Amino acid sequence: MNPLTAAWGQLSAAPHRGPFLIGAIQGVLTFLWWNADLLGRSGLIAGFPGLHGQIAPIWIHAFLMIYTFFPFFIVGFLFTTFPSWVNGEKIKPFLYMTVSVVMALGTLVFYIGLIYGTPFIFLGLLLLLLGWWVAIFALLKVLLTAPGGDKRHAWVCASAFVGGWLGLAAYTFWLLTESVTFLNFSRQAGIWFFLLPILIAVSHRMIPFFASRVLQNYVVIRPYYLLWVMLACSVLHGLLYFINFEQYAWVSDLLLAACTLYFSYVWGFARSFSVRLLAVLHIAFAWLGLAMLLFSLQSFLLWSIEEGQRHWLGLAPLHVLTIGYFASMVLGMASRVTLGHSGRPLELDGYTWLLFLGFQVAVLFRILPEILPTIFAGVPWLHLVAGGVWLVCFMLWAGKYAPIFWRARVDGKPG
Repeated sequence: MNPLTAAWGQLSAAPHRGPFLIGAIQGVLTFLWWNADLLGRSGLIAGFPGLHGQIAPIWIHAFLMIYTFFPFFIVGFLFTTFPSWVNGEKIKPFLYMTVSVVMALGTLVFYIGLIYGTPFIFLGLLLLLLGWWVAIFALLKVLLTAPGGDKRHAWVCASAFVGGWLGLAAYTFWLLTESVTFLNFSRQAGIWFFLLPILIAVSHRMIPFFASRVLQNYVVIRPYYLLWVMLACSVLHGLLYFINFEQYAWVSDLLLAACTLYFSYVWGFARSFSVRLLAVLHIAFAWLGLAMLLFSLQSFLLWSIEEGQRHWLGLAPLHVLTIGYFASMVLGMASRVTLGHSGRPLELDGYTWLLFLGFQVAVLFRILPEILPTIFAGVPWLHLVAGGVWLVCFMLWAGKYAPIFWRARVDGKPG
């Protein structure tokens, strides 16, 4: 058999394989670009062109992370788990491979547009919108045709995907109209209406479930009313920031932080360290609690103190959320799905554990200059170190796990 045909056959053998592989590649490309851009703007690489034309680098970086990196892992995870969550029909290979290919093409064409101009950028965005629409269709098809099962988490994730699609559309309209309103909506929707609701729902469903499988005498505590409170707080935060009332978000942010810290406690944060594959999920979830505490503090300062002192903490809360919670949770879940669905033992080896700890160090390097600006004002290169550490750790993770996606299961089973 032709090697390419064999590889395609393996990639299409399970819903997570194609999206995870593309996500691994895209993570490397995204941070290679961002690190090169940081080096260029710092003057360490003379004459670096930036590859961004008329779009500010920060909005390219945000777009690539929110709409072209995390979604591949989320699609792969949801396409795998949705049918089992709701006792529904499995998603057909044609659908999940179509989503993978169209989204990958859209991302590639977007990159080409950063070099050769806006027509390619718009074509890339249209392809991404199409790929997301097919993904939403596939998820809703499973939900609407499933005879039973608990559909609450599934509905949250499907609804959040619609919110993400609207954010992606808003980014496209921003480039067409140059209206800052569309850009602001895209930023808020991508994080607070899409990524955070999905990851909260996944955490709420999967962390106590996984813990119950490996910890003795474990009691699952998973009240749904707190899930709805957390989701409402996420949406409210996004809405308040969208309408420039962020000084009032501290109430909802503090409530979300309290719910998160409560769940970390009752789900057994301390006990989780006896099983590394569970501990990585708990550590990632704990970052959410810290992020929302920082957001609430920042918002409270906006509400309560003088204009000149309002912006303490800078982007630290955002990076605790996106790198600490989003990236760590995605990598933890992706590692677990990859191991379990390739026939390998559900055990996190020392190599992957060290890489995961490296991601946590990257978070600290990124936020220290903004949390303690007086102490770290003379070391602006910490941002470069944070980006470099994250890139190296992710490249090593991808080098270990990516080949699994185009190879057969080690236990000989299908899928």
